[in-house]
Amino acid sequence: MSDQTISLQQLGDETAKQFQLRYGRAPRWIAAAPGRVNIIGEHTDYNDGFVFPMAIERYTVIAADRPAGASQQITWHCARTNQSASFPLSKPVPKGEPKHWTNYIRGVFAGFQQRGVDTGPLDALMLSTVPLGGGLSSSAALEVATATLIETVTGHKLDPVEKALLCQKAEHDYAGMPCGIMDQFISALGRKDHLLLLDCRSRKTELVPMNDPAVEVLIVNTNVKHELTGGGYAQRRKQCEEAARILGVPSLRDADAAMLENARAKMDATVFRRARHVIGEIERTPAAARAIQTGDWPTAGRLMYASHAALRDDYEVSCAELDAAVEIAQEIGDAGGVIGSRMTGGGFGGCTVSLVKTASVADISRKIGEAYRKRTGIEATLFVSRPGAGATIL
Repeated sequence: MSDQTISLQQLGDETAKQFQLRYGRAPRWIAAAPGRVNIIGEHTDYNDGFVFPMAIERYTVIAADRPAGASQQITWHCARTNQSASFPLSKPVPKGEPKHWTNYIRGVFAGFQQRGVDTGPLDALMLSTVPLGGGLSSSAALEVATATLIETVTGHKLDPVEKALLCQKAEHDYAGMPCGIMDQFISALGRKDHLLLLDCRSRKTELVPMNDPAVEVLIVNTNVKHELTGGGYAQRRKQCEEAARILGVPSLRDADAAMLENARAKMDATVFRRARHVIGEIERTPAAARAIQTGDWPTAGRLMYASHAALRDDYEVSCAELDAAVEIAQEIGDAGGVIGSRMTGGGFGGCTVSLVKTASVADISRKIGEAYRKRTGIEATLFVSRPGAGATIL
């Protein structure tokens, strides 16, 4: 099933309209922030490596105004799920029930409070086109859009890096998700027609142009999410730390393939494979950034396929459905307009990301959709995106 993208301006207009219907007046402020897809650089962030995300043309938009009455709270309505919630502006902002969607918002308000910034009461309505639960960072889009709204309301602008870190802390402290920095960084710092090469150790960012109209990014949501049992993420993180300890380096960022090979006999076979993926991926990521920058599409494609193979075989975070979507893309191949493909995000379901030739997008989407349905019995959701803009005020 192909999923059409509506423009940010249209989404903003629709959010304003929904706000008017809900609250009986026009909003005073409208802010937006995008979801993201990671082109390459998976499970490298907590190993001090590189990631290479792109803001997608899917946004969370928030419209707001002061309440009409004497309310001293934040009232929030989600138009997509038709759910409403409110919370007091007491200091600190109280946490909601565990796993409640308002925790992402509350944590951002709390972050501004800690900086001495008081928003005052607000009525807000949000509308989002970022797919939920597909690993495209709907949570970071919500956090960064909330932070951008607060900046607009209060006139207190943060440095974009500080804003991203405030949003990451909100997710840690209020939503209880120990995420890395990639999602909030790309949502806050993304720029149209650019990808973001992020060094997770130094937090240095580099905007890499991707403005070739002949190439698009195709995202395939497998519409499956397997539960990762037995603390799989924590376990892999531990295995990476164990490999770094054996190699005598602060993190796997400081190791290379030769060092790893020399220490193979001292390592458990699984620990060796985990480290092999991470060390390889940390090398592949800047190499893919350079290839895209120079328009060397064959190299970019080769690196994406190598990344997927390592995530599947060495890191073991893929699943049958992700593998099927990548294999189908690879079978269509360069002759059919596919440059490269890989799983993206934490794994065990969610999405694949492919670089494809613009002229073949419709044909590729149809072929992948049909073949994936035949192999898995599941209807995938597909959409294309150019690199979108980061957080913005409408």
